[in-house]
Amino acid sequence: MGKDVDCSKMIGYEFEQFNAIEKWKLEEPSVLTKAFGTVAKPVAWMVQKLIPQGAIESVLKGLNALASKFSDREDIIRDGGIERIRDLRDRRKKSLEECDRLADNVHNWAVGAASVEGGVTGAVGIVGIAIDTPAILTMGLRVIYKIGLCYGYEFNDEADKQFVLGILSVASANTMSEKNTSLVLLKQMSMLVAKTAWKNMAEKGVIGSAVITIRNLAKQIGINITKRKAMQAIPVVGAGVGAAMNAKYINDIAWAARRTFQERWLRDNDLLNDVDCGED
Repeated sequence: MGKDVDCSKMIGYEFEQFNAIEKWKLEEPSVLTKAFGTVAKPVAWMVQKLIPQGAIESVLKGLNALASKFSDREDIIRDGGIERIRDLRDRRKKSLEECDRLADNVHNWAVGAASVEGGVTGAVGIVGIAIDTPAILTMGLRVIYKIGLCYGYEFNDEADKQFVLGILSVASANTMSEKNTSLVLLKQMSMLVAKTAWKNMAEKGVIGSAVITIRNLAKQIGINITKRKAMQAIPVVGAGVGAAMNAKYINDIAWAARRTFQERWLRDNDLLNDVDCGED
């Protein structure tokens, strides 16, 4: 099986999810995104005009904080049957399977809501894209925050915000190279947060390599959304494409969040310890 998992401590379901996480890491960025981007090249430039990088930067700076305020923390506490969010990341109190069930509900709600929103804004063609972009980014960030809560993680400082941006970066990758780079940064950030080393490193000014910059992320998202939204610029098909593209983007974000927080949960419960399990 290779390194990074302590088989002796894992139960069957946890091991299944570990394998699913590793499989997800190897998946190419959305084929559907590439296909629509190629078909709609003639109108892609119009979409780029409507969603400039500077606008995306502004949205990300403001919405990362805003999304955390609408993550429905009390709903997760109620549905999880817990007293505190952090109880969900304690394996002695809640299993990974129970956390996954909570995340399922959030995931399904988000994809449905994104589809409806995309259908409405897509019906008016290219004009709706300017409205839709900040809306879908807000929903994407909210989904990451809410799924994080399902695994017992709250977001109270700069390290947490960086972790959220890292997940968004993975979900918005345009190439396998971008995805791999984002995954490496996420792993670094996860380990730093676990060791409460982020603040100390920040004070010493040595944290730069593990930081997701807003500017670079905005550029990456701009390219990704342009590919997804190009067909929406055509009024006749805009509503259907808007619904499909929004649902697909939020689905990508939700899976990125789920796999990332699953891995963090396993690591924080001492189940990822670089132990070689050998072959099955």
